[in-house]
Amino acid sequence: MCGRFVRKATLEEIAEAFDLDVPGIDLELTPSYNVAPGQRVAAAVCDRGRTLKQFKWGLVPFWAKDEKIGYRMINARAETVAEKPGFKRAFAKRRCIVVADGFYEWQQAGKTKVPHYVHLKSGKPLGFAGLYEHWRSPDGRTLDTCTIITTSANALMRPIHDRMPVILDREACGAWLDPEATDPQILAGLLAPFDPDRMEAYQVGPLVNSPRNDSPECIEPRP
Repeated sequence: MCGRFVRKATLEEIAEAFDLDVPGIDLELTPSYNVAPGQRVAAAVCDRGRTLKQFKWGLVPFWAKDEKIGYRMINARAETVAEKPGFKRAFAKRRCIVVADGFYEWQQAGKTKVPHYVHLKSGKPLGFAGLYEHWRSPDGRTLDTCTIITTSANALMRPIHDRMPVILDREACGAWLDPEATDPQILAGLLAPFDPDRMEAYQVGPLVNSPRNDSPECIEPRP
């Protein structure tokens, strides 16, 4: 799964990485070293050009009666995302790329779990394949939410966990955001494990275990 990640790149760095139109982005970003479900995340979308918007992490389907369902829908499995009722419509029409610099995963070690930080060797921002929805509550309140798609672990991640977020390279980002892309088989083909040779992982300390901790110390290598 993907339950915690880091976003620390500047808007300019994100715009360069994802070919965004900076003048069209009305969004202030502050670094976050421990993004958790239920918090606001930044995601690239195709909306009259490629831009950046904010969503609450935890997708609430348009048909939901209660927004609390979002806490159970922070991730969607690549293998079933095109058919699951909660994700099917978003997969067809509302795809996004959740912006990050790396993510955390916990490795089972006996009776404890050891957190690891995973990122690109290049140090550049990375993009998770995601879906988003616009939800309206019974009393008329609106909420924009998203989910992150996961896939089977690559060779780097396998010793740590059996799942990982779908990371899209630059070419795949364009295909994923293309509003004209409707073939579910072609879209599903983009949801593959990322090249492990372009990634690295290392152990970090227990500070990251609590989402209340949000500082650069969260990604410091464990002594």
